[in-house]
Parts: sequence; structure tokens; C-alpha cells
Amino acid sequence: MTCIVGIEHDGHVTIGADSIGIAGLSMTVRADTKVFRNGEYVMGFTSSFRMGQLLRYTLVPPAPLDWDVDRFMATDFVSAVRDCLRDGGYARTDQGSESGGTFLVGIRGLLYRIDEDYQIARSVDLYDAVGCGEDLALGSLHGSGDLEPADRVERALAAAAHHSAGVSPPFHVISV
Repeated sequence: MTCIVGIEHDGHVTIGADSIGIAGLSMTVRADTKVFRNGEYVMGFTSSFRMGQLLRYTLVPPAPLDWDVDRFMATDFVSAVRDCLRDGGYARTDQGSESGGTFLVGIRGLLYRIDEDYQIARSVDLYDAVGCGEDLALGSLHGSGDLEPADRVERALAAAAHHSAGVSPPFHVISV
């Protein structure tokens, strides 16, 4: 379920999300959004609304290091996320390997993808997407570089919604 889309542009990050929650063959258009601000961070999540609620309301993210944001995200930020998800009862351990969920994070003009194994990733394309509509959104983002960032995000989400039963408007977009 879902599609989260993010773009880095001119020292800013724009992240957008759809609004659907799916359980089996049932769907609900959710009032609680999948994209939000937490301090100076902007985040958009897939995987679980519970994980998103923990990231939004429980996580107290540390202030980033200006001199090496990648190092900070891979260490201090991920440690805070792991603790938050574990304390909130969301993180899972299977044969000694801990996992969380997948989400996008924008901080200090940089877009990061956090995968369920807590690795961080940044794309050289300066955009990324997660969720079941990911591939559809990435194709749209690749072909829409001439548009404004918010328009690119909306178009990518619309493409994913058109071609995936797991993505549905309304769309929510935040830029920081």
C-alpha cells in the first residue's frame, strides 16, 4: 500500500504522500497523513501507520551534524529511530536481525531513504519513492524534470494512483 515521493531541489526537500490505508480487500482514506514535519525534518512513511505515528509523535530526532550529514543520519539518527520503534513495540527481531520499516526523510536540503534494515540511501537522481507505487512514481519523476518540485511530486503520485490499486488521493505535499 502507498506511495511516498521525495525530491531534493535548490537546498530544499519536497515530500508527498497518498492517503490510503489498506487491509486485505478493504481500504480507508485516512485523515492522518503519511507525510509530516518533526522538528526540522520532513518525513513520509510506508510500511505501517503505527510506525508513522511513532516517528511523528514519539521520535525526538537529534540535531544533525553540519559537517557530515550522511554520517549523522547513518549513526545518530538511525539509533534514535531504532530506539523509538523498539520502545514503541514496532521493531521486529528475527534470528538476531532487527527490522523496522521504510520511509523518506528530508533534512538540511538532503533527501534520505531509510529501509527496513535501517540503512540510509541517497539517490544521485535527487529524487526517490517508496511503497507499492514506487516504480510508477520513479518513472514519472524521471520524465518530469522541467516542472516545479511540488508539481513533479503531485504528478508522480497521480501516475502511481492511476496504475496501482494500492495508491489513492487525496495527496499531501510538504516542502522544507
